[in-house]
Amino acid sequence: MPVQRLGRASYREPSQEGRHASKEHTEEEIVFALKQEENGEKVPDLCRKLGITETSFYRWKKQYVNLGVSELRELRLLREENTRLKQLASDLSLVKHFLQEVLSIIV
Repeated sequence: MPVQRLGRASYREPSQEGRHASKEHTEEEIVFALKQEENGEKVPDLCRKLGITETSFYRWKKQYVNLGVSELRELRLLREENTRLKQLASDLSLVKHFLQEVLSIIV
């Protein structure tokens, strides 16, 4: 694991297996965790098993409580597409701005 020096302290980059963001959990895992909590399993135990914080669990619960696996997967795909389209619109706006600048210089 590479160590970078930042002044006097050292910083160790997190390993892939040590990180657990919501994007790393499948739709099935999220729905399963919510179902387990509904069936009486304690939230701290679930969070420890999944490697997430209780805040993440409750955020999942707030966002996905009434969704099934297929609906959650579709929602995630739509959000990813929306992000991609926003980036594309931003890029096109920037290109338009540059072209207008070039035209104002030429003309």
